Amino acid sequence: MRSVAFLTAGALAVPLLAGCGSDDDAAGHPLAGQDIVPVARDQVASGGTLKWAVDAVPETLNTFQADADAGTTRVAQAVLPSMFRLDATGRPVANPAYLESAEVIETEPRQVVLYKLNQQAVWSDGREIGAADFVAQWRALSGKNSAYWTARNAGYDRIAKIERGANDLQVRVTFSRPYADWRSLFSPLYPKDVMGTPDAFNDGARRKLKVTAGPFGLQKVDTAAKDVVLTRNPRWWGKPAKLNEIVLHAVPRQKRAAALADGSVDLAEIDPSDAERIILATREKGTGTPLQGAGKTSARKLRSWALAHGFDSDEVHVGRKKLRKAITRYLEQQQELRVFDVRKSLEPAYTQLALNGSGGPLADERVRRAVARALNREELAKLVLTPLGLPAVPVGSHLALSGQAAYADGSGALGGQDTKEAQALLADAGWVAGGPVKEEKKGQAAGAESEKGDKEDKSEGGTDGQYIVGEDDKGKHHESAEEKREKGDEGGKHLAQDGRQYSGSDPKRGGAPGAYAPKGTAAPAGAVTGPLAKDGKALALRFVLPSGPGSETLNVVAGRISVMLERIGIRTTITKVSDESYFKDHIAAGDYDLALYSWPSTAFPATDARPIFAKPVPAADGSVTVEQNYTRVGTDQVDQLFDQAAGTLDEDEARDLIRKADSRIWAAAAAIPLYQRPQLVGVRKNLVNAGAFGFQTPVYEDMGFLKKGARISPSPSA
Repeated sequence: MRSVAFLTAGALAVPLLAGCGSDDDAAGHPLAGQDIVPVARDQVASGGTLKWAVDAVPETLNTFQADADAGTTRVAQAVLPSMFRLDATGRPVANPAYLESAEVIETEPRQVVLYKLNQQAVWSDGREIGAADFVAQWRALSGKNSAYWTARNAGYDRIAKIERGANDLQVRVTFSRPYADWRSLFSPLYPKDVMGTPDAFNDGARRKLKVTAGPFGLQKVDTAAKDVVLTRNPRWWGKPAKLNEIVLHAVPRQKRAAALADGSVDLAEIDPSDAERIILATREKGTGTPLQGAGKTSARKLRSWALAHGFDSDEVHVGRKKLRKAITRYLEQQQELRVFDVRKSLEPAYTQLALNGSGGPLADERVRRAVARALNREELAKLVLTPLGLPAVPVGSHLALSGQAAYADGSGALGGQDTKEAQALLADAGWVAGGPVKEEKKGQAAGAESEKGDKEDKSEGGTDGQYIVGEDDKGKHHESAEEKREKGDEGGKHLAQDGRQYSGSDPKRGGAPGAYAPKGTAAPAGAVTGPLAKDGKALALRFVLPSGPGSETLNVVAGRISVMLERIGIRTTITKVSDESYFKDHIAAGDYDLALYSWPSTAFPATDARPIFAKPVPAADGSVTVEQNYTRVGTDQVDQLFDQAAGTLDEDEARDLIRKADSRIWAAAAAIPLYQRPQLVGVRKNLVNAGAFGFQTPVYEDMGFLKKGARISPSPSA
């Protein structure tokens, strides 16, 4: 369920072809390092408040509940023990603040892990962290007591018993079956007060944590102010936190540039358009604005300037006085944004194209493989990442990212972009050009049958063969390629799209460079000149996308994918739905053919990724249990490989099994990884040891503001 929470957010944010085989070089190096301006602790001032933007005030502070989100994780990382945390390459490492050591001391007859705790580690009420806390968390998460409303039990369900070791600082955990991902357990660790009873677990930690044990403690959750306030823990035994306070403040993504400018936050993950604003602010000197010579600038020139600086069309089509006020406010914000930097890396997450294999044309593996072979994944990665100055390398694994030990490019099991091969696969599946097509009811979508009916608003979605450019085009008609051919546009040439041309990387101005070809661009040689049909039905798929703020990049990527699919004769209907219904009513419900959303990478793929790719299982009531496999395509072999990887204590063997599972997932062609998600963070320039963290778990006690007169230069933490 860590993944479920991330998926929803990942779908809306910026939005995460070599042969199959080992790629240890790629596994050893992240594509982009973290960008946090690391400095020695003695260069960081003591005191101050860090205001950090989050999407929402967490509904729960219990990370093991279904409605936990990224804010929940931020709080837990700062105030609770974690036996292991991730390093810059995404590998789990023992956390010395809580552990002296943790190792497997027996394998026969059963696996036994011995934890030796830091003798200084205590809860904020003065009690030592010990075996009683481990026992309470195991019993709550073992899955044996349904009164605990837990979202996940993986790993804890393999524990047979937990005992005190030779002294109070030792905890012996005995497993009923071997468990490779034992390092994933007890991170975070909650006090027995939270885990000891179902009532305390279910309700006691939703809005408060009376007992904590991190560099910070929880002072309050203020829903009215949209704040979670963390304060320095006076009982903390480790390196003292530099900051007095961290305030997690809820700010919608579309308002984050304004929040940075007005001082509401010091650090915020941002979209490319806001990143561009900050970069421009540091370069501009306040000259060349349209407001010089007050009262003389025409409305036309004001609108032209505003559009060139990323204003929405709705913002510019107002009276001259209102527009002048909006521009004045924008320029004032630009002045304030000059004290911020954009720190960037790649998130430990990737964006994928999901193909719903539960019914319709995509139930046929040949059609899914044809869709996959039509995609130029390198082009899609460049579309998103190159304008941001980030490495544009397609993701080659469903189960790890470059830099992690399990990473290897398994895409060779499916094959790279090949138009002819894609067309051959479709022909083999019975989809031929020029076949008769039965007339469908107006507005009826082709493709996989909807489990809930086609109830969403299609006002932004168009009809088969149309492409949605962006929010600026609401209400406008976009001709399909078929309509263009019928009208004889450009001498009858097959146009790649509807003729819009944009430049720049600002999604408000149309997305990344090359998102759409110039009007009149002919499709590449070999493009199918007519829709494919089978049994009287055209080959058309519903491409469902979110419509809210932050979805511009997904819309641009979807438009490019639609062009690629049309080249092999597959037509798409892009349907936009509200952010609130996108995941619940469409992805989870299976009401889509094609969709874009993100999954996080994990240090423990055998455990965390298994439910994402598990074979759907029929239930007694006739429904199908899909776990988190929203493509609804799985195999017994993949399940077995995951089980084997989770059950071996040989790390090399586990890695090889994960790579084999990934190859099988590629071959099924239901989830196609595209690119690692960009991580763009607006940060006050004097804030150090914070920013775009990449794989690494943030070190909260080292964050702070640079001392006056100190120089910023990379240095190991002291």
